[in-house]
Amino acid sequence: MPSYHLKINGESHAVEACENTPLLWVLRDHLDMVGTKFGCGIAQCGACTVHLDGNAVRSCSLPVSAVGEKSITTIEGLSKDGSHPVQVAWKEIDVPQCGYCQAGQIMTASAFLAKNPDPSEEEIKNAMHGNICRCATYNRIQKAVALAAKKMA
Repeated sequence: MPSYHLKINGESHAVEACENTPLLWVLRDHLDMVGTKFGCGIAQCGACTVHLDGNAVRSCSLPVSAVGEKSITTIEGLSKDGSHPVQVAWKEIDVPQCGYCQAGQIMTASAFLAKNPDPSEEEIKNAMHGNICRCATYNRIQKAVALAAKKMA
C-alpha cells in the first residue's frame, strides 16, 4: 500500500492508503480528524470542504494521491480556539441548527473571504451557493459571512 506524507494543519502526517482513497476518509479514518463531514460523496453538498493551499476543495472527491506537497487545513486547524473571525461570526449570529454542514460552510466562507475581504451581498450568496444546509439557515450563513468580513477588515 502506498505511503503519503501530508501536511495537515501545520503538522506532518504519514499515512498508508490506496491511491484513490478520498482525502475525506484519510482525514477521518486514518487520522481521526472527524470535524470534516461526509455529506453526499459526490462533491455536491460541501460538508467535506477543506483548504488545499488556501483553496476550498471537496475532500470526498479528492484522491489522497492528488494532494502532493500541498498544505491541507481542516476545520480543526482553522484556529486552535475557535477565534477565527468566521467562527466568531458564526457564534454571534447563531448560525447552526443541527450543525452538520457547518464545518464545510465555515471552510468555504474563510477561503472566500481570504480572497475577497470586502464582498457584496451578491458575491457572498454566489460564494456560498454550492454548500447545502439541510436546515436552510442560508440567511444566517450569509449574515455571518458579512459580519466575518467586517471583523477581518
